[in-house]
Amino acid sequence: MDGFAEHESVIRNSVFCVRAAPVPDETAALAFLEEVTVADATHNCWAFRTGQRFRTSDDGEPSGTAGRPILSAIDGQDFDNVMVVVTRWFGGVKLGAGGLVRAYGGAASACLREAARLELVETRSIRFHCAFSDYSLVEARYPGWGASRTECDFDATGAWMTLAVPVENLETVLDALRDMTRGQMAVQVMDI
Repeated sequence: MDGFAEHESVIRNSVFCVRAAPVPDETAALAFLEEVTVADATHNCWAFRTGQRFRTSDDGEPSGTAGRPILSAIDGQDFDNVMVVVTRWFGGVKLGAGGLVRAYGGAASACLREAARLELVETRSIRFHCAFSDYSLVEARYPGWGASRTECDFDATGAWMTLAVPVENLETVLDALRDMTRGQMAVQVMDI
């Protein structure tokens, strides 16, 4: 997910306001919850997923009728690293367990459908020393490999560079660096 998203639904006089945001971890998810919780609302139900870690809360709704449907909306649309909070103001008409599942899950799904997506690309970090004679060539080529430079420290003979390389391009990049330096560049693959 790329940025904050918001959606509002009215279902049988109850207002469901959904707020979603990208989060890197549980701490950020709970900070977002604290930021968007509405104290005078009837319920502030939520769910988040960050990799294999997830949590849900029904916040006073019958067990399994709010948090789980929100998490199902996240998983159903293949989102990761996202927190969704659905705030409900009760409108006087009881929805029943099935109605609550549909309302919370549907509102969360609608919000996520409207949210901007950011594709997550798995990368590996590589670190190597690049002589000044090869530096400009590496600088010119790494964006074409889909890589990004995360670190560059100069010394008397060149630069220690760290690149984040998409996993699918890793072998191509390693071969290109070896070819550029005629096998003289030692490359350390990190994050393994």
